Amino acid sequence: MRITTNGLILNEQTIGENDKLVTVLTSTNGVIRCFAKGAKLIKNRSGAAAQTLSYSRLNIYHGRDKYIIDEAEPIKVFFELRNDIERLALAQYFCELAIHVIPENSPADEFLSLILNSLHILSENKKPPLMIKAVYELRLMSNSGYMPNLVCCDGCKCYEADTMYYCFDDRCLLCQNCYDGRPNVQPLSKGALTAMRYSVFAEPKKIFSFSVSNKSLLQFADCSERILLTITDHYFNSLDFYKKVRTN
Repeated sequence: MRITTNGLILNEQTIGENDKLVTVLTSTNGVIRCFAKGAKLIKNRSGAAAQTLSYSRLNIYHGRDKYIIDEAEPIKVFFELRNDIERLALAQYFCELAIHVIPENSPADEFLSLILNSLHILSENKKPPLMIKAVYELRLMSNSGYMPNLVCCDGCKCYEADTMYYCFDDRCLLCQNCYDGRPNVQPLSKGALTAMRYSVFAEPKKIFSFSVSNKSLLQFADCSERILLTITDHYFNSLDFYKKVRTN
């Protein structure tokens, strides 16, 4: 069976002298692993299309037990990210998250749009990397069926207070009047909570169309990361590397 689809190369591994095993997020089949024969050869025109962070048009042959890329043509190669170690590290984290979270062999248009939009904004250098990271994490969890309850206080149902607390164990909000001292919570300012709500509920193409103060961004980013790590219960090497090279 042959498949023609668009896909983002999330990871690549050298096999032998000239071949690659690539992990691809496709619109039609979700995350799949494919052999790209001869992809390391200089004269192979599919080489650039089979590199990590390349968004490509792919012709894939699905054999009995493996996928093989017959032809690949690059649509967008995020070369700009390779000029900035912090943004490149963050892009690699986005890819590792996608591999771990997004289902295999299932349609994934929504997931593919999310990571492509995030990489585009990251490469444009118009939004703080920490903000892009927080939006991507929250939206990825929401698209995966783990949307945090950010609507109102779980106790009195109030929508907003000067400080709200997100409870990671119970995945809910508490206002400052209902907060009972339970552990494992994150205090959130109005700005941080507004940013989180927007990230979850905004239209897909507008998820980065907001601004947030530096103080609120730190709370927003910390809470988003902790939500993701609590849900996935997984250690991400690329996240550790990103934190080491992060400049602000």
